[in-house]
Amino acid sequence: MPLLRRQTTHLKAAEHQPSWHVVDADGMILGRLATEVASVLMGKHRPDYTPNVMGDAVVVLNADKIKLTGNKLVAKSIKRWSGYPGGLKVRTYETLMASKPEMVVEEAITRMLPRGRLGRRIRRNLRVIKGTEHGMAAQQPKALDFPQARR
Repeated sequence: MPLLRRQTTHLKAAEHQPSWHVVDADGMILGRLATEVASVLMGKHRPDYTPNVMGDAVVVLNADKIKLTGNKLVAKSIKRWSGYPGGLKVRTYETLMASKPEMVVEEAITRMLPRGRLGRRIRRNLRVIKGTEHGMAAQQPKALDFPQARR
């Protein structure tokens, strides 16, 4: 009987081979989609997960067709402050979904990533697109489906 290694293997950044994934967000609930995509971006779906190494890259399609449950479309908002007095801009999700739906999805996913340098590097591996066409065919992305996000 062969001996099992009792040592934890840690992946180095140079050994990591990131892969690309495509997620069709049509009919998915925003929060459930964001948790799954953030997990893939951090690499928690991989058997060789290492916290200090980035995960895979994700392209989210059909950002304009996501669903928000309850009264969130009217009640929730995103705030931006310019740093100057009177420079606070508050926009509800309803107005954002009409003009920039990819911003809503990107914010939800970004807020589930770690804060700091690693989180900012992980965020570069996320692409959110309004329609169905993406220019990532050269990366040979694999389709991902999260059935628990479709309710």
